[in-house]
Amino acid sequence: MGVKKTIASVVGVVAVVGLGFVGYKTWHNSHQTYTFQAPASTGMTGKTAIERGQYLAQAGDCVACHTAPGGKPFAGGLGLATPFGTIYATNITPDKDTGIGGWTDQQFMDAVRNGKGIHGENLYPAMPYNVYAKVSDQDLKDLKAYLDSVPAVHYDGPKTNLPFPYNIRLMMFGWNLLFLDTAPFKADPKQSDEWNRGAYLVEGLGHCTSCHTPKNLLGADDFGVHLQGAQLEGWLAPEITGNKRQGVGAWSNEELVDYLKTGANDKTVAAGPMAEAVHNSLQHMNKQDLTAMAVYLKSLPGSKDETQTLVNSQDVMARGKDIYLSNCAACHQSNGEGVRSMVPALKGNNALQASEPTNVLHVLMVGAQGAATDSNPTSAAMPEFGWKLTDQQMADVSTYVRNSWGNSAPEVTADQAAAARKLLSGDAALHNPATK
Repeated sequence: MGVKKTIASVVGVVAVVGLGFVGYKTWHNSHQTYTFQAPASTGMTGKTAIERGQYLAQAGDCVACHTAPGGKPFAGGLGLATPFGTIYATNITPDKDTGIGGWTDQQFMDAVRNGKGIHGENLYPAMPYNVYAKVSDQDLKDLKAYLDSVPAVHYDGPKTNLPFPYNIRLMMFGWNLLFLDTAPFKADPKQSDEWNRGAYLVEGLGHCTSCHTPKNLLGADDFGVHLQGAQLEGWLAPEITGNKRQGVGAWSNEELVDYLKTGANDKTVAAGPMAEAVHNSLQHMNKQDLTAMAVYLKSLPGSKDETQTLVNSQDVMARGKDIYLSNCAACHQSNGEGVRSMVPALKGNNALQASEPTNVLHVLMVGAQGAATDSNPTSAAMPEFGWKLTDQQMADVSTYVRNSWGNSAPEVTADQAAAARKLLSGDAALHNPATK
């Protein structure tokens, strides 16, 4: 009986603590105020609410998720693939039947910042309200003013229908209790105005964490490895902290701004989802805001930089070098320095030196298209080599470029190349040439 009483007591304490936590979080999230002023930009972001809102919509890349391929801007219908199923983006044009026409500012802010639909339903965090919670009232009101000004589109797109139990939206109540912090952005008085502006953009409307921070088993951001790189749709969104090898710590502010503004610099070229982000969003931001973002990102400590070297791999490096000189050096050059603003440098490339060879295998297998922007309209393309190189050859040349010209990263195996080929098999005819 004594043991049973002890167990019952422990369970009771846990239950009380759990209820207390739930109560506190509920109270905490419902009593946040948003009277703070967002850190101001030193660049012009618009004289009217609509002009400011357009700038903010571009900074938040709203069009990317809320526009289906071939569809009208902001009319929704795009399917967002998640580990839990496909979530469809909604119509955010001012159509009163299928969009957000007639929504009040408060209803809009509740949806964007608290994940609450107009009828009180819980939204899924594929819409990153957990980071938009940091956006000020005024910025969200300006954003809504802009969305109210775009052409209304009567379009009722596909409905999200996740498999059980993820289709139970009430479950999001628990998710929000665990992972949603509705506290407004708080400027750090120890940092400069520029740093705080950068933090506000990166951690809020820019939602950089949505791609560059790994997710836990429940799909929430793992802030223990904040902005330290994450797998995304067959790509690696690389580390963007001050880490000097795998992050952007070795880049100057100007180099990072050039990359965000034009999609390229003398170190690399944006491709994949990042090319889309540059095209839709970042190229439209003023250089003062981009510089602020660069200052903030480079200040983050990032992952522990553990340089890894190869052991007993001279044969691998020799084979990889032969493949590189025959297939890659014409564009990337024998010294790995590439061509500024067109062909990414491999020497010192941060994403190339990531612990996982995701990106190098991706572009080798199916190729890639660089970002095309107003200031850098010449967008070079990387041809695909999946039809030509075997899994072992893919591994050898990947290992070579990841460990030449001062680079250092783990050896790539044929099994890793085979896994990448299988993952990307829907994008191209990626049969291993060795099996033909």
